[in-house]
Amino acid sequence: KFVCYKLAASCCLPPLASRQGVLLLSLTPPAIPGAGALSPLADWVFLTRFCFLTDFGRLDFRFRYPKSRCCQNILLYFDDSSQWPAVYKRPEKNCYQKEAVLRPENNQVINLTTHYTWSGCVVRVLSCVGGRSFRSVRERWWYIALSKCGGDGLQLEYEMKLTNGQSFWTQHFSADEFGILETDITFLVIFSMVFLLSCYFAYNLKGRQLLHTTYKMFMTAAGVEVLSLLFHCVYWGLYARDGVGNGSLKILGKLLFSVSFLVFLLMLILLGKGFTVTRARISHSGSVKLSIYMTVYTITYVILFIYEAEFFDPGEVLYAYDSPAGYGLMGLQLVAYVWFCYAVLVSLKHYPEKQPFYVPFFTTYTLWFFAVPVMALIANFGIPRWAREKIVNGIQLGIHLYAHIVFLVRTTHSHSCRPLHFCIVHIIRVIIAAVSHTLFTIFESQWPHADCLLHTSLSISFSPSTHCSLLMGRTAHANFLLYSCSLNALHVLLLTPVPYMP
Repeated sequence: KFVCYKLAASCCLPPLASRQGVLLLSLTPPAIPGAGALSPLADWVFLTRFCFLTDFGRLDFRFRYPKSRCCQNILLYFDDSSQWPAVYKRPEKNCYQKEAVLRPENNQVINLTTHYTWSGCVVRVLSCVGGRSFRSVRERWWYIALSKCGGDGLQLEYEMKLTNGQSFWTQHFSADEFGILETDITFLVIFSMVFLLSCYFAYNLKGRQLLHTTYKMFMTAAGVEVLSLLFHCVYWGLYARDGVGNGSLKILGKLLFSVSFLVFLLMLILLGKGFTVTRARISHSGSVKLSIYMTVYTITYVILFIYEAEFFDPGEVLYAYDSPAGYGLMGLQLVAYVWFCYAVLVSLKHYPEKQPFYVPFFTTYTLWFFAVPVMALIANFGIPRWAREKIVNGIQLGIHLYAHIVFLVRTTHSHSCRPLHFCIVHIIRVIIAAVSHTLFTIFESQWPHADCLLHTSLSISFSPSTHCSLLMGRTAHANFLLYSCSLNALHVLLLTPVPYMP
């Protein structure tokens, strides 16, 4: 990671919102409106954080400030409860008290003067060029701050390069980010294969007039997921090269990931309500309720996303789900699960014959709904802090892959998804029943005493490859309806008796 800043004497210096990128920050003392007075100057400020390996951690720095502003210090805190948590956002502690928690025997204070050999400072304008190696018994978070206690505040320019070894895959990465690039590349390849398979099956389904709206939504979710992973891989690849990357690519990748999630969630709720399984369309009231719910859900999701981007504090938060925004996203997912349960239960109540489809469907995606929240809670309380982000990233992508593969298999397998494929037949039977009832009413009114095998016929064409023919007649004891349906290569011939009309 490479960081570059310019600091001037300032009041209430904000924590840096972004750890990545080459930043040039010029902070000047804010004046009180209408008075021209300056606020007190800051004498302690947080710069950045980094998780170093046990033996290969390295900090290289260059600090430059006027000799008249001497003397300023680099403070190196680690993640022990007696160190960083004891000083960060503790207004009751002054600069000296925040310095006092550091252990001199661990070389945690670098005095930026010519008197401190390891500072690398030279006279006149103090230009301090040096470095520091980090060794510990485990991977450990280090928090870097600056101080100038008892003086007129901080004023300096600095550059820092924080590294872990010399490998392309580890050099600029904090230890908690190890493996994220490799994981994203792996899932990009797998999701690309899933998307290509879904396109192949979509082509086959379209030829058989079975390409449903829910399957198109699944393809959209899978395609957007591929784009999301592509942007993440490009971002992490650039970051691995120069320690800077392009923050816009990461934000775009997160946005696309959220879009993919929301489309997939909407698809699951629609299937739970029976869309393309027990019905061809959602009722008007159901559509309105679903539209309102998804609009509120999306707006809340965007608000939490913006909150995370604007108020993410690297001094306190280690990864997305370890923040108020992360807990909010987990809560939203559980609320969506409640709607999903309600939709499935109502569908089973009205169509108990669909139980062979809905029981495994409900079980499978219950795991999907709970996997990320449960995993995040376990990570927050049971996984070492330096390993959380990479573990959560891998598990989250794995859960999404599981959900997509299960849907792809159930939708395209010849025996797994009969309710979806037979939706057209169900619709045809409903239409034929309505048409036959009308025609039999006319038939009875016109020929009340007729008794012959065949009286009239009707041909219904649903598409170039789907059509039905109806043959209606009457015997002495019953009316009957004979209809023949052709769906591509599938032919159905049924004889349906209807109540006898004397």
